[in-house]
Amino acid sequence: MNRQTPAEDMFGILEEVVQIEKTFEAQQEPLVELEKKEKEIYQSIIELNMQEYDEVVRLADEAITITEKRKEHIDKERESMQESSAAFEAVPDIINEIDELELKEQATELYNLMQNRYKIHEELYNAYSDGLVNDIELYNLFKDEELTIDQLGEQIKIVNAAYEKVIDSNNKFNEVTEQYNQKKLMFYEAAGLEIQN
Repeated sequence: MNRQTPAEDMFGILEEVVQIEKTFEAQQEPLVELEKKEKEIYQSIIELNMQEYDEVVRLADEAITITEKRKEHIDKERESMQESSAAFEAVPDIINEIDELELKEQATELYNLMQNRYKIHEELYNAYSDGLVNDIELYNLFKDEELTIDQLGEQIKIVNAAYEKVIDSNNKFNEVTEQYNQKKLMFYEAAGLEIQN
């Protein structure tokens, strides 16, 4: 009977996580497209004046619908990360079975990086969700015939602040993901595992 080594077990989990996160990756392109479309609608609304109120309302409603679709995609992305995190919970037990000290340290570092990555993604999700709520409030404001420039300016500040948090969290997430991917390859190499590209 050929028993797998702990390193091979860990390889199995790490590759399973890659497969689980394909759902996460699949959300990226539609999200970017929806964001682009919404930005175009926003520009159109800004270029109109309140004499064209019916068109402003129509566009604001369209933007709200797009924002709701973005919410669906970000929720799918989060679900994928939560599934990934659940699968990754098997890693500490595997690390305990690794005898070689250097390999155990690399595996522990990988585990800690991934836990940090999950935490940062949750921050990103929360910031993005706040941004979506603020977007909807902005588009509802556009539908208010009594809207003042001050009210609009205040809501735009709130929206911009929310998306600054999104950008910051997204940059951190990408950074940690890059570190994780590098450490994973180093772990595979140290464990003598063959990787097919």
